[in-house]
Amino acid sequence: MNRLKPDVLIIGGGIHGCSAAYHLAKVGVQVTVLEKDWVSRHASGVNAGGVRLLGRDLAEVPLSKVAMKLWQNLDDELDADTGFRKRSLINIAADEQDMNTLYARREKMHTAGYQHETIIDQQELRERLPHVSPFCVGGVVSEDDGYAIPYQSTKAFRRAAERHGAVFMEGECVEQIRKVGTHWHVATRTKAFQAEKLLNCAGAWADKVSVMIGDNVPLTHSAPMLMITARMPHFATPVVGAVSRPLSFKQFENGTVLIGGGSKGFADRDNNRTRLDYKKLAIGAYNAAEFFPIMKKASINRMWSGLEAYMPDNLPVIGRSVNADNAWHAFGFSAHGFQMGPVVGRVMSDLITTGQSTFDLQAFRIDRFERKVL
Repeated sequence: MNRLKPDVLIIGGGIHGCSAAYHLAKVGVQVTVLEKDWVSRHASGVNAGGVRLLGRDLAEVPLSKVAMKLWQNLDDELDADTGFRKRSLINIAADEQDMNTLYARREKMHTAGYQHETIIDQQELRERLPHVSPFCVGGVVSEDDGYAIPYQSTKAFRRAAERHGAVFMEGECVEQIRKVGTHWHVATRTKAFQAEKLLNCAGAWADKVSVMIGDNVPLTHSAPMLMITARMPHFATPVVGAVSRPLSFKQFENGTVLIGGGSKGFADRDNNRTRLDYKKLAIGAYNAAEFFPIMKKASINRMWSGLEAYMPDNLPVIGRSVNADNAWHAFGFSAHGFQMGPVVGRVMSDLITTGQSTFDLQAFRIDRFERKVL
């Protein structure tokens, strides 16, 4: 194929761009992916790797449920090791107020027809997590949830896409996008590309790409932080979160513990850098030790952050451009898009090749924040 004149040009080499490239190439579409740095450089390579259905916004649940099924056999699908482990995810209730929050959500979920979140009492919580602090009173569990290794998963999609003929070009930062007739003309510093169809998966830079396409979007960006410990004796098999406190961690098979919780560092998007906020990291470490006293003995081995895109309602943009033909978007996953990578790529492939999707994507329209003129 002519890599400079593919059928579809994808901007962004994160998990959603790589997944879309795979699904498109698998059905015979000629695809080129442009990545300004290298594949999996930003959010898709440095996130916590949570494969989570638990706690999803109702609008995301249909997509997330299908994605969860895909994850169960994704290694076979891609002929690669994504690092996926089905471990269940438990969100811990620290007090009765947290339990009341869970009961209210259960009613909401059941009304919508979803039964995958199961409330557990204090006894079952201790059976599943023997080292949890005595003050914890219960929680909620999603049994099929777990984790994967972000870098491995994104690269697995890339390699599978390449086996079907997709082309990936790294170090190609898009500087200009123009529509000439029925084709998109995209220029980087050194190359010019032409394609009939264009897909924006540019993550924390997606608003800039959107504007060049013709769509405005209230995207912000930040730098979620993570830290990992030295190896510890095994004490937690499930992935762990909390109902109302910033807590998220998982213990890997080698004994190391990854601690997240949503705390954010300092993002310098223009210079492609982030800085850590050590005070917020200390709060995350404190929360982990409060919920699991065994963590007081942990030694932090490494800390990092990555650039991530956020939307005001924490829901992604998934779907077609509203101001240009033959352009689509998939971005703004607000620090919980990794799990949906497999299904979002398939959705984008369906939209680009058939113009339709089996999912209701109305909640993810790019223009949902625009004021309607009556």
